[in-house]
Amino acid sequence: MKLSDIDRILLDIIQAEFPLSRDPFADLGRNIGTGDTEAVQQIERLKNAGVIRMIGPVFNPRMLGYQTTLVAMKVRPDHLDEAAEVIAAHPLVSHCYLRDHDFNFWFTLALPIKDDMDNEVLKLDSMLRADATVNLPAIKMFKIGAYFRVGAGKNQAPKRGRYPISTPDRHVSLSPTDRQVINELQQDLPLTLQPYDFMSNPLSMNVDEFLGLCHSLIKRGIMRRYSASVNHNSIGLAANAMTCWQVHTDSIEKAGKKIAEFPEVSHCYQRRTGTLWPYNLFAMIHADTKENCQALVHQISLKAGLNQTNSVMLFSAKELKKTRIRYQV
Repeated sequence: MKLSDIDRILLDIIQAEFPLSRDPFADLGRNIGTGDTEAVQQIERLKNAGVIRMIGPVFNPRMLGYQTTLVAMKVRPDHLDEAAEVIAAHPLVSHCYLRDHDFNFWFTLALPIKDDMDNEVLKLDSMLRADATVNLPAIKMFKIGAYFRVGAGKNQAPKRGRYPISTPDRHVSLSPTDRQVINELQQDLPLTLQPYDFMSNPLSMNVDEFLGLCHSLIKRGIMRRYSASVNHNSIGLAANAMTCWQVHTDSIEKAGKKIAEFPEVSHCYQRRTGTLWPYNLFAMIHADTKENCQALVHQISLKAGLNQTNSVMLFSAKELKKTRIRYQV
């Protein structure tokens, strides 16, 4: 799909922050020079074209009582379709990709904190008939939040979401009303002029009270942002590589912060290692071509003071699943 200038401005705005207000489409229309109905129609057209995946909340899982991990498996080609079906049906897997590596099957998994993550990964290893599996939970987060600038302007940088809000990574006490709002909010935004009325009505809640609680969730760091998820392939970012470095523990903090400064990096974590996977610093890097992505990794390695010979690039070969998990609280 060819994007207009207005499309690009709109995508920059709603990736960063979709308005949590009584008349969000009127607010958007004022920013892009259209009316509210036109703003709804524009978003609907971008969704139908597969540019916008969904509009909804991004929560901090730990603060809702969940733990997350990244799992890598070696799955034989003749088992891939079966493995993809299992993962597609798993309600607590948000992302799954085939990557060009011996460890070819990668997915993110969430579980309630009380559950045994290593045991669950072992169960999935058996179900998916993997030849080898590594469980790579995060130790430290340096950056989280996919934001792909598509417009030419410089004034659409996200207020939040591109970098993590500095909040304790822990479970918090949620009130019954908090829980009602969190559970109701976890849906794709209805494309009506007043979508939050549609959400607040089933809760017998005034829309202003509902929106006030939404803003409170953001302020407390429970909700990282309310925003649009964009299909990076549809906007020309066809080369996406998870790059992993083997870094001395004393250097990880400095290197991770340097990597996070690059706008082409959407995620950066320190992760647990294992005998089959010695790399401990991970970054997702996005570019238009494989060559430009490789050049970016070289530039990032130099800036972060990392030895590129102790690294590996895993390009995405196929997207098998990408969604936002519904956390039941």
